[in-house]
Amino acid sequence: MLSHPLLAENSLFKAIGDIFHPLFELFGWILAGLYAVWPNYGFAIAGLTVIIMLALTPVTVKSTKSMLAMQRLQPEMKKLQAKYKGPENREMLNQEMMRLYKENGTSPFGACLPMFLQMPFLIVLYDLIRGLSNTVTLKNGAVVGAPRYVPTNSQIHQSLVLSKGQMHWWFGMDLSKAPWPFSSHGFPGILPYLGLIAAAMILQYYQMRQMNSRNPQAAAANPQMQSMQKFFPFIFGLIYLKIPAGATIYMVVSSAMRVGTQEVMFKTGMVTPVVAEREIGPVKEVREPPPPKPETRRSSATDGTTLAKGTLPPSKGSGAGGGGATNGKGASNGRKPAAKRPGNGKASSEEAAPAPKPHPRSRSKRTRKAR
Repeated sequence: MLSHPLLAENSLFKAIGDIFHPLFELFGWILAGLYAVWPNYGFAIAGLTVIIMLALTPVTVKSTKSMLAMQRLQPEMKKLQAKYKGPENREMLNQEMMRLYKENGTSPFGACLPMFLQMPFLIVLYDLIRGLSNTVTLKNGAVVGAPRYVPTNSQIHQSLVLSKGQMHWWFGMDLSKAPWPFSSHGFPGILPYLGLIAAAMILQYYQMRQMNSRNPQAAAANPQMQSMQKFFPFIFGLIYLKIPAGATIYMVVSSAMRVGTQEVMFKTGMVTPVVAEREIGPVKEVREPPPPKPETRRSSATDGTTLAKGTLPPSKGSGAGGGGATNGKGASNGRKPAAKRPGNGKASSEEAAPAPKPHPRSRSKRTRKAR
C-alpha cells in the first residue's frame, strides 16, 4: 500500500498503511469529485483541506480557547514558580498548577492539540499525493501513470495516466514534486515552490502573532515561548522542502482557515481577555504542631481533696474566740463542719466526702481522763 519501497518493506509501516487505507480511498474519492468540478489539482487539494478543517472546527475552537487560556495564565504561573522554589516545594507547585488549570478550565495538552491534529493529516495527504503520482515501467521501457486511491473511471485518474503521474499547476509547478533538490527545477523554475513555502511560513507566524496580540502581558511573561514561536515556522519550512508541493498547499489553506477562525472568535466575544490577575500570597511555612501542654491539677481547696482528708481550714468565726460550734466545744468533738451547699439547694459536684469516725479506743481514753 505504501509508495516508498523502504516503508513498504517495514512491517510496522505496512500495518499502518493498511489501517489508514480506507482514509486514503475516502480522500481520493473527494479529490476525484472536486477535480470533476474544476480540473485543477491545486483546487482539488485546497477543497479537500477546507472539508477537513470544517470537520475539525469544534476541536479547533476548543483548542484555540485552551491556547488563549494558557497564555492568560502565564503571569500567574510565573508567580507560582517564584513562590514555590526549590525541590522541597515541587509537589506543592504541581498541585497549585493543576488547581490553576482546573479553575480556568484548561490544560497544557489542550493547547497543543492543533499541532498534533495537523500532523496526521499532513502525513496522510503526503502519502495520498505520492500514491496519485505513482508510475510503473512497462516491459518495453515506457513509463505510464498508475495512480492509486482514486476511482479508475474518474477524470482525475485519466489525467494522471496521461501525464505520467505529474500534477501540473500554475507557474509551471508540479505538485507531485518536492522543491528539494533545487537543481531538479532550475532557475527560475524553483521560485514558485519557494513562494508557496514562504506563504505557508508567513501564515503560521501570523497565526501565532494573532494569538499573542490578545494578551501582550502573557507574551512578555514567557520570552522562551516567544522565541520558540518565532523559530517554529522555519522548522516547518525545512519540512516543506522535502515533501510534495501539494502537501504544502494543505498547510497554506489550513493555516489561513485557522487565522479566520480565530478572528471570528475574537470579534464575536467567544474568548475574552482576563481583567485582573489573581493575587498569590506568600509561601506558608509548614510548622510542626506544638507539643501538648501537661495537665495542671486543680488546687486542693477546690477539688475536694482537702475535705476528704479532713484538713479544711477553719471558717470565719471559728477558733478560740469565735464560738463557731453550736455546742461551745468547737471542733473538739472530732466532727468536721459540713461543706456548704449552693444556694439552689442541690448538692455540689465537689461536695466533700464524710469524715471518718473516731476509733473506739481513742474515745475511751478521753473518758478516763475526764473522770
